[in-house]
Amino acid sequence: MIPSEKLRDKYNIPVPRYTSYPPANYFTTEYTGDNFRSSLKASNLLEPSNISIYIHIPFCKTKCWYCGCNSCLMQGQDIVSGYFKALADEIFMVKSLLDSGRKVSQVHYGGGTPNSVPVSYLMEINELLFSSFDFIDEPEIAIECHPAYLSKDYISSLREAGFNRYSIGIQDFKKEVLDSVRRKEPALPLIEIMEHIRQGYTGFGINLDFIYGLPHQTPESFSETMREAIKYRPERLTLFPYAHVPWVNRLQEKLEAAGLPEPESRTAMIESANQILTENGYIKIAMDHYALPTDELAMALGNQTLHRNFQGYCTRRTTGQVYAFGVSGISQLSTSYAQNVKDVDTYIKAIHSGTFAIERGYELKTEEIVIRSVISELMCNKSINWEKLASQYGMKAKSLMSLTGFDPIQMQTLQNEGLINFTPKQIDVTESGETFLRVIASYFDPLFEHSSGKYSRPI
Repeated sequence: MIPSEKLRDKYNIPVPRYTSYPPANYFTTEYTGDNFRSSLKASNLLEPSNISIYIHIPFCKTKCWYCGCNSCLMQGQDIVSGYFKALADEIFMVKSLLDSGRKVSQVHYGGGTPNSVPVSYLMEINELLFSSFDFIDEPEIAIECHPAYLSKDYISSLREAGFNRYSIGIQDFKKEVLDSVRRKEPALPLIEIMEHIRQGYTGFGINLDFIYGLPHQTPESFSETMREAIKYRPERLTLFPYAHVPWVNRLQEKLEAAGLPEPESRTAMIESANQILTENGYIKIAMDHYALPTDELAMALGNQTLHRNFQGYCTRRTTGQVYAFGVSGISQLSTSYAQNVKDVDTYIKAIHSGTFAIERGYELKTEEIVIRSVISELMCNKSINWEKLASQYGMKAKSLMSLTGFDPIQMQTLQNEGLINFTPKQIDVTESGETFLRVIASYFDPLFEHSSGKYSRPI
């Protein structure tokens, strides 16, 4: 349901993405490598006991103008080789502080462009992980891929390396759109890429990623893109709203000159896409993911075992405390966050000297851990059952509500505007409210009122 202009004007405000709580702008340089060492040791005694590994590959052959990720243009092979040597050393450093009985449930390669480097580097890191850690049955080994750099030989090597989930960054099928953001087209027809991935394949599946809100996109053109996407029947699709954050990536200023769609057009894009996908058998997963009913993510939604971290939505079965490796990687442990430095040379030098390359981090207070659970429940399952959540922390429901800054007058306003259904015991986000899910979550964030961070808008 498309929000009215009045609701867009009121609720289309900059708010955190809530991939962590507190958000990353609260991380501080007072958190050092020594703090991280202590956090690693403490994580052995905390739940979840499973290990989720994130590997950041910052290199790109070209820079897409829309991107807000930490990336850099491909450098000489000496730098790439040195970077992967540092990754291996950092893995050994962290592994030495973790209990040997803990198991890896998930590995995720992100970037940058992970498949911009020779595949031999990725194979070596996976071999190191498989030989150094125990894994659960059917772990998820995922990689983000730029289709411009996927040949059949490269795909075969990725399969050989053990990858069983592939997130392919399509962004849009229209050449005009891709050209406007300096995004290369796929090297092979998408159908050939997907068929070759699936050849003799028993893994988790394929995720096609799209962005809406780019220059030259219209509700009509994006609807055509969605109709083409479902022809390939990927197990999952992800529709990311373009986040205009030129203070993070100045290249985004080029998109302003090209012309960005207005909020009402962006809203019509996602509403039309939602209708097309759901009418063709896909289940909407919270804000921006869609999955076939047979996919593990859809089943997790049904039994309320969804989880969310910096890598997106996942299941409780495959998630764990996140241990991140490489530049800018953020480890998400049960009671702390730690982010690596963002410069490749600085990272390599730190790891080479035997020290953790931590730039900043955050140790959560007890009440923040509780608030994180409330916001996570809302972001994953679009509802809050106060008594159920309170019981997990040995609290009364009223105490939990007070901790979040719960305001019944605000809730009544949200209900009157059709964004939530509100009772003394539970809050459920309506279909209309899903567009503003991040905004609704901010009502349970006591830090947000005093935040000085810069955020993107939900539309």
